[in-house]
Amino acid sequence: MSAPAFEKLLREAFPQPAEATSYLTPAEYGAYAELEKAPKPDLAFRFERVRLVVAMGLIKLLADLGDHDESRRVLNVLHRAAQARSIAEIDKVIHRDAQAFEQLYTNLYVNDEGEQVLQLFERTLDADSREGMDDVLFDALVLLPQLDFSHYDEEDEAE
Repeated sequence: MSAPAFEKLLREAFPQPAEATSYLTPAEYGAYAELEKAPKPDLAFRFERVRLVVAMGLIKLLADLGDHDESRRVLNVLHRAAQARSIAEIDKVIHRDAQAFEQLYTNLYVNDEGEQVLQLFERTLDADSREGMDDVLFDALVLLPQLDFSHYDEEDEAE
């Protein structure tokens, strides 16, 4: 599965070209392929980049399901962290903006779909191997067709 599943998740999470280009660079799209061919000294960093980009995709889905400002703040933190050039830089960004993650869970009401996406997000953060990340990607692709974004259709009709 791996790289194709990763790319499909990104296409589904960022369906609008303007959003995709503002959040995802060619480096983010190619993060899984880079992980697959990374030399051993680069594996940890490449894995962290994959984890960040998968987390971005899942948080974007959560934000779109419920139009959550907190989710969008977390998405922006993850986006900044994905631009980092080392694990230390990633950690610095995440720690500096840790309150965004805390606020994500404060008074956040989500429906069953949102809860499932949030659980996948948590599993992404907990994943410590490529196999674990592949499991998250597989489960995300199984969940995607079940997600209801029909409120966007209703908003488009109202305009």
